[in-house]
Amino acid sequence: MFYKTDGPHGLPHDPLKSCIVPRPIGWISSVNQDGHVNLAPYSFFNGVSGAPPMVMFSTNGRQPHGAKDTAGNVETTHEFVVNVVNIDLLDAMNTTCAPVGPDINEADLAGLEMEPSDIVSVPRVKSSPIHLECTYFQTMELPSNSPDERNAIIVGHILGVHIQDKYLVDGIVDIEAIRPLARMGYMDYTVIDKVFSQNRPK
Repeated sequence: MFYKTDGPHGLPHDPLKSCIVPRPIGWISSVNQDGHVNLAPYSFFNGVSGAPPMVMFSTNGRQPHGAKDTAGNVETTHEFVVNVVNIDLLDAMNTTCAPVGPDINEADLAGLEMEPSDIVSVPRVKSSPIHLECTYFQTMELPSNSPDERNAIIVGHILGVHIQDKYLVDGIVDIEAIRPLARMGYMDYTVIDKVFSQNRPK
């Protein structure tokens, strides 16, 4: 089949997000000006540079209230933490999708213990296998099909990385042991539990 993205596709649900998979989940912790903690997952998330190390997440259209809070928090305080989500944290991550107000701590809602970061003032999810401490770099505003819905890419600079020691084997991150989650289309997720190597041609 073929369809134009600005026209009807004739399917029960838009298939586009199922065509761009798997997408890593950026579980972003942030704080607002009053110090209230916010924790929200983003599936439009990825690393965008290695030197210097940079990440991006994108806030798009209709999202739960907590996800909308994240962008504003980061743009105001200029700090955030990316907490890697593995299979053990699936239910907790899903709970933090709840559309709650800015005065509600999603980490408390999900029964998660938070711990201080080393560089930024934003706390991190203690049970997460990897944390990326970040400072805000830039926002790129994107077009939106609805005037009251914001589409934007937020880029951050990674200043520090935490990796739980049990997930380092001979100096290599053991992704198969971590079993990180990734977002698919619809309400579907996948878990990374098989890794293989492929050398580039010389």
